[in-house]
Amino acid sequence: MIKPTKAEVAAAQNRTIRDVIAPDLGVLFCGINTGLYSAATGHHFARPGNRFWPTLYRSGFTPRLFAPDEELELISLGYGITNIVDRATASAAEVTIEELKQGGISLKRKLQVFRPKVLAILGISAYRTAFNQPKAILGRQPDLIAETIVWVLPNPSGLNAHFPPVKLAEVFREFRDELKLLGLMDL
Repeated sequence: MIKPTKAEVAAAQNRTIRDVIAPDLGVLFCGINTGLYSAATGHHFARPGNRFWPTLYRSGFTPRLFAPDEELELISLGYGITNIVDRATASAAEVTIEELKQGGISLKRKLQVFRPKVLAILGISAYRTAFNQPKAILGRQPDLIAETIVWVLPNPSGLNAHFPPVKLAEVFREFRDELKLLGLMDL
C-alpha cells in the first residue's frame, strides 16, 4: 500500500470507500466512519496505529496479519467491513448525531440485503446513538437488527486508551470464542 501524502489525506475529507461485503458473511465488522487516511488509500482501517488488523490476527480471526490493502481476502474467511457513516472525516467526533441515526437506518437496509450472521459494531457510543440504545454495554445485544445478531466491541482506534492492544485482542478473542460456543460459525 502506498503511503498517501499529507495533501492527499487532507483532500480525502467527505470521501467514501467501498464496503468489503458479500451475502451471508459470518461477521460483518462495522466501524463508525472512514478516517481521512483510509479514504486517501481506499482501504479500511489503513491509518498506521489503528489496531484493527493486528487485533483480528491476535484474536484468531485471521491466520496471519493482513495489511489494509488485503482487505478483500476477508470475504473468503467469512468476514466483511462496513461503516455506520460513509463520509470520511479527520475524527469520528466530526460525525453528527443525525448522520449516525441515518447511518443506522442505512446499515439496517444493508443487513436486510446481505444477511450476515453477526454484526460487530466497533464503538459503543456510535451504536448507542445510531440505534437509540442509550444504555447499551459492550457485548451481545438483546435485539436483532434485520435478523442479524448484534455485538458491540471496542473501537480499535489507537486513540481508544481504555483498550490497550493486549486487552483489545482479549475482547475480540472472547467474542470469537463466544461465536464458536453458540455454533454461529466455524472459526
